[in-house]
Amino acid sequence: MTPMTLAAQLDEFGKPAWIALIVLGFMAWWPLGLAALAFTIGSGRMGCGYYGGHDRWQHKMERMQRKMDWMRAKMGGGPWGYTPSSGNRAFDEYRADTLRRLEEEQREFREFLNRLRFAKDKTEFDQFMTERRNRPAPDASPQN
Repeated sequence: MTPMTLAAQLDEFGKPAWIALIVLGFMAWWPLGLAALAFTIGSGRMGCGYYGGHDRWQHKMERMQRKMDWMRAKMGGGPWGYTPSSGNRAFDEYRADTLRRLEEEQREFREFLNRLRFAKDKTEFDQFMTERRNRPAPDASPQN
């Protein structure tokens, strides 16, 4: 088993699996536990690490999208949107409407974040151009 497939399998179980791996690593041999701890913190799997900067919201959105895809797969929503019936048509209709509404809200929120990023970038660029225009011009000829 390669380390990447192991990491993918542990990701399916979530944080408790990573914590168990760290504890077992420390019990087996402390450098192994330390390496597992460093990996989980550095990769952001424990909700900490280097994701606190400007990519924080992008990381959260990607994580939310992965979770939504996982939930859709677990509920049986395959590539054609088929979900197995619960036996209660009213609930099935409510569930389908709710999922459509959530997907629409997710799409709208992504568009909002994109507009927000664009506005921030534009503001920063306009500020840069204003500062550039207002700085004093360097002398063209040296004085002797």
